[in-house]
Amino acid sequence: MSSQLPSTSLSADVLVVGAGPTGLLLAGDLAAAGVRVALLERRAEESNLTRAFAVHARTLELFDARGIAEQLLATGTFTGSVRLFGRGRIDLTRLPTRFPGVLFTAQYETERVLEERAVALGAEIRRGAEVTGLRQDADGVDVDVREKGGETRRLRAAYVVGADGVHSAVRRALGMPFPGKSVLRSVMLADVRVDTEPPGLPAFEAGTGGFAFLVPFGDGWYRAIAWERGSSLPSDVPVDMDNLRAVTRDAFGTDFGMRDARWTSRFHSDERQVPRYREGRVLLAGDAAHVHSPAGGMGMNAGLQDAANLGWKLAAVLQGRAADALLDSYHDERHPVGKLILRLSGAIVRAALIGSPAGRALRDVAAGAVGALPFAVDRGASLVSGIGIDYPAPPGAHPMTGRRAPDLPLAETADGPSRLYEALRAGAYVRVLPRGAKAGPEPDVTTVTRADALPLTLLVRPDGHVAEVS
Repeated sequence: MSSQLPSTSLSADVLVVGAGPTGLLLAGDLAAAGVRVALLERRAEESNLTRAFAVHARTLELFDARGIAEQLLATGTFTGSVRLFGRGRIDLTRLPTRFPGVLFTAQYETERVLEERAVALGAEIRRGAEVTGLRQDADGVDVDVREKGGETRRLRAAYVVGADGVHSAVRRALGMPFPGKSVLRSVMLADVRVDTEPPGLPAFEAGTGGFAFLVPFGDGWYRAIAWERGSSLPSDVPVDMDNLRAVTRDAFGTDFGMRDARWTSRFHSDERQVPRYREGRVLLAGDAAHVHSPAGGMGMNAGLQDAANLGWKLAAVLQGRAADALLDSYHDERHPVGKLILRLSGAIVRAALIGSPAGRALRDVAAGAVGALPFAVDRGASLVSGIGIDYPAPPGAHPMTGRRAPDLPLAETADGPSRLYEALRAGAYVRVLPRGAKAGPEPDVTTVTRADALPLTLLVRPDGHVAEVS
């Protein structure tokens, strides 16, 4: 028999629903800021689900600003370029960052690193806690939670963030529409070993019957992704390895001796986005707010960047350092980014789906031609990597306002940070002064001095974007 306990007190300042990468990063950021945060996860046990595998440069910068980038880099394979179609490649080594490339690692490694950080900082993680409903008023949000054993409890928080994926219970409880359409059906996934290493990793090819993609994790295992044209099997139908090998052979001419699958899955890929990322005291992030095709590996990264944008704003509002209206800027800044990623990933996947040999040949020639244009390659790399994602600036503001701040070298001190992203680890605004400039102390601002001779003073937000320039 289940029982329901009435809400009588604040259970947490923030309830984050969903213990995927987005929810874990957000919970860790809130805990680091001193916010009481509880993370609710429907799954009773940790999942080995590992659909996402690409960690792009901008996400690695965000991890660097939390002191965990090197830990994650040790878990996978880092590469400076990726091949699209034919001979077309995107060179990532020209990106203006400490991380000029993309890291391929299993999603569970990303989740492990983020969970260890969140728990160490004091975030509470409740597994086997399924959200079944919520109601909000002027002062907070009541959340109905069914726990292991069927018992139902009612928790209360000042704010709730739904980071619980494409089938978000929080989004459904809000009655929020999730318009869009299905793009790919019955995509096969498998983690496998191979007898022959694919050339030009990560390897992608398309044939008349579909496409296949292989990427190394760096530990002897490869992620294989394959889509068979015309297949519409439900997601719960097991992956047939003979079928996966056949699609791979159709695309590459070989299946590379694919064997020993340790994990398989099948999924349908949609393109959807909610109209609003905020509904009163409830906010949506990650796949609960936007889902994309897997092309370009941008989905998980977009969710992590949602979390980085939202965490410091929630903390500032809860601690009285900013008005509630600051939370509106989360939608204003991140919703256009979600829409951009929908367009980018959609364009890539539609190019991959071209069926006719003539159409594929034309696509490959076009990709090769674009790859020979440095400006086009750099622009594509900056967008896919997230390095080129900026936020709108107020009219009349300096052109750098809203842009991602570069990892500036700082003047050496006895025990201070040597570069900007180390200074951002304090979780506060950072004011970067020119050499020789003096400034008085400011509340909630870390003051550092730049090592170069440029005269600009920058005020950098906790998420690494420029707030002011003088």
